[in-house]
Amino acid sequence: MASEYLEHKLALLPGLPGCYLMKNINSQIIYVGKAKNLKNRVRSYFKSSHTGKTAQLVSEIVDFETIITSTDKEAFLLEITLIQKHQPYFNIKLKRGTGYPYIKITKERDPQILLVSDIRKDGAYYFGPYPNVYAAEETIHFIQKVYPLRRCTGFQGRPCLYYHMGQCLGACFKEVPEKDYERQITKIKSFLNGNVGHAEKELTTRMEQAAATMEFERAADLRDQIRYIEATVEKQKIISNDSTPRDIFNFYLDKGWLSIQVFFIRQARLMKREKRLFPIVNTAEEEIASFIVQFYQRKNTVLPREILVPASIDGEVIEELLHVPVRTPKRGTKRDLLEMAGKNARLVLEEKFRLLELDESKTTGAMKEITDALGIKPGHKIEAFDHSHIQGADLVSAMVVFVDGQPNKKLYRKYKLRTVDHADETASTIEVIRRRYTRLLKEHAAMPDLILMDGGDIQMNAVKDVLENELDLHIPVAGMVKNDHHKTADLLFGEDDHHIHLDPKSQGFYLVQRVQDEVHRFAITFHRQVHSKHSLGSRLDRIPGVGPKTRNKLLKKFGSMKKISDASLDDLQALGISKTVAQTIRLSLQADPAEVKSPRTPTNL
Repeated sequence: MASEYLEHKLALLPGLPGCYLMKNINSQIIYVGKAKNLKNRVRSYFKSSHTGKTAQLVSEIVDFETIITSTDKEAFLLEITLIQKHQPYFNIKLKRGTGYPYIKITKERDPQILLVSDIRKDGAYYFGPYPNVYAAEETIHFIQKVYPLRRCTGFQGRPCLYYHMGQCLGACFKEVPEKDYERQITKIKSFLNGNVGHAEKELTTRMEQAAATMEFERAADLRDQIRYIEATVEKQKIISNDSTPRDIFNFYLDKGWLSIQVFFIRQARLMKREKRLFPIVNTAEEEIASFIVQFYQRKNTVLPREILVPASIDGEVIEELLHVPVRTPKRGTKRDLLEMAGKNARLVLEEKFRLLELDESKTTGAMKEITDALGIKPGHKIEAFDHSHIQGADLVSAMVVFVDGQPNKKLYRKYKLRTVDHADETASTIEVIRRRYTRLLKEHAAMPDLILMDGGDIQMNAVKDVLENELDLHIPVAGMVKNDHHKTADLLFGEDDHHIHLDPKSQGFYLVQRVQDEVHRFAITFHRQVHSKHSLGSRLDRIPGVGPKTRNKLLKKFGSMKKISDASLDDLQALGISKTVAQTIRLSLQADPAEVKSPRTPTNL
């Protein structure tokens, strides 16, 4: 049921193409969609019944925006741009890179064949990606033996070792005709495009010639190369006589979950498969169309010559955006492959459902238990804080982040306290909370749905004071309380800091326990690193002639007392330290062996 505010906005929606941005109570964009008719599409969220992820989305919408475009194609492009910019929680999001290597033939006077991790607009030839790095390396080794280009660094006035091995055309000591390179490159391209029959025939001829001239070792080497082709290149079944590089997409939808299968056909073979599972909000056809466009915008992704999709997908818009033919096969091998991708998509989803029931209670279900117990809006992201010190020295704070019940270590943060020089929980909390959320405001970044403090009402009140009175933020804050045995007991929450008792056997309780243990572990680990570094530094400070600059140089270069002690006078003087001070450092450390046994200084602070 839409609020009165939303009802007024729904009545003003135009019947035009465009994009819509759904927002939650914190004004965060949680979903971006496109529509040919904004009025009909956006109203459908509030005027129809929903289940699964769509129902969860609607329950969190408190506002929305629309952007009108001239055509559906423009709306499609804008949708992809907005998804990549805002990374909404309810949208399908893809990683930016494939992580797979490519085989590259460089564009040079004396070209070479390389294995690279990215594609550049440098005029070179690229083949791949290859999901198996070892297989790609072995393929290059084979090509270098059969169709050599240049393996040396260039002209050096004498033949290189590779030339003597028959794996270099000799750019190291002579000018190789460009026609020789062109001839080899033509053969390499043909081989990498799947035409291995010619290579096998040529190798067989050379093997027979070597045997006829009694070059038996050479003949045996050529025989092994032929077997390599049969064992690796020919191992995968040829699925057609058409060597056109093509990608095949199919899907299966059930219970609000979309399973996608992508088959990569290269060299007339099924070279690789990718599978993806997403809970979705829109129709399957619109989600997979958006998926395909995002799929080819990732780093290191080479467009195929052809894309095959089911008949229900609008291929015209995808074809206009990617400039690649998008077709639906009606018969033959291509149709069989498309159907096989669909069957695989269904199989993967059915297997996933058997695990989802177990996982959901531990992740999103646990998060919902906590928000329900606190009486706050449903949320996904928790940020938790803890402090650590030893008798007021080396004060640090740490923050961990849990999204839907799972830790996201990429979002963890460490803080060396700047304004606090003694054990003061209130001052420490005020500084770290002020730094964290002032920065989020400046960056216009998403706020958490809940803040947890490892402590009692003192820390909670300090957090609320900074958030509400300084930053005008209204984020729910709760304290994680421990019992006499230092185990998680319950939560403190509300204006009167009352106890919220969670069932000790519930997933919500287990989640609070995991958050509390993790933030404590992270804070303690960081504190040990800082304390270890300062301990080393204080020992160096006691050596005459060693000031802060010299100490930092030594720690950065050597990392431990043992390595500093073992360093020669020349090594120490190379840092700009005078000979007299360098001798003093060595004598001081060698005179007190206990100094040398200090732990290694961490280098990641």
